[in-house]
Amino acid sequence: MNGVRAVISDFGGVLTTPLLHSFAAFQDTTGIAPEQLAVAMQAVAERDGEHPLFALEKGEIAEVTFLERVAAQLEPQLGHPPEMHRFSEIYFDALEPNPPMIELMRRSRASGKRMALLTNNVREWEPLWRSMLPVDEIFELVVDSAFVGMRKPDRAIYELTLERLGEGIEPGECLFVDDVAVNVEAARELGMSAVHFRANEQAIPEIEASLAG
Repeated sequence: MNGVRAVISDFGGVLTTPLLHSFAAFQDTTGIAPEQLAVAMQAVAERDGEHPLFALEKGEIAEVTFLERVAAQLEPQLGHPPEMHRFSEIYFDALEPNPPMIELMRRSRASGKRMALLTNNVREWEPLWRSMLPVDEIFELVVDSAFVGMRKPDRAIYELTLERLGEGIEPGECLFVDDVAVNVEAARELGMSAVHFRANEQAIPEIEASLAG
């Protein structure tokens, strides 16, 4: 490794509070447990040949289509039609910024690092998550799965991020930060250094050590 020239960060669960908090809030509001959502999505995947969340995050289906398909599979489990129309509202109401990580990213930008945000996300949610953080102030590049038709941990989305960063930045010059282990492993397989975010107390010292070289 020739030293870190670029930082590539995830959004949800790294620059925000854990996503589990949002799913817990959804359960509290609707009575639908994350495990029930998982079973319903798996049923859709087996029927359609593709996981509906992956299709949603690649922009292949609209949010309303995703919710309708999952709701249809939830109804037999619940014994009644589920309330899914407020999913994004409940999800984002429970999601908060993570100030220590945001500040670390801000310092990295100020120190001259190239900064990219690489997120698996939903097309219709872009105004919601962008309004939470000073995204464009910190990140010169945003790669959103829903707008590029690919998602982590697909190798192609990491390669696209490198290509869009430009200036000949190599994988070994990048530090990747994500809260999902399989996404971290995919970055390492490409040659990036990577930090698996689990908590600020663990991740921030690891990131700072990597940036210090």
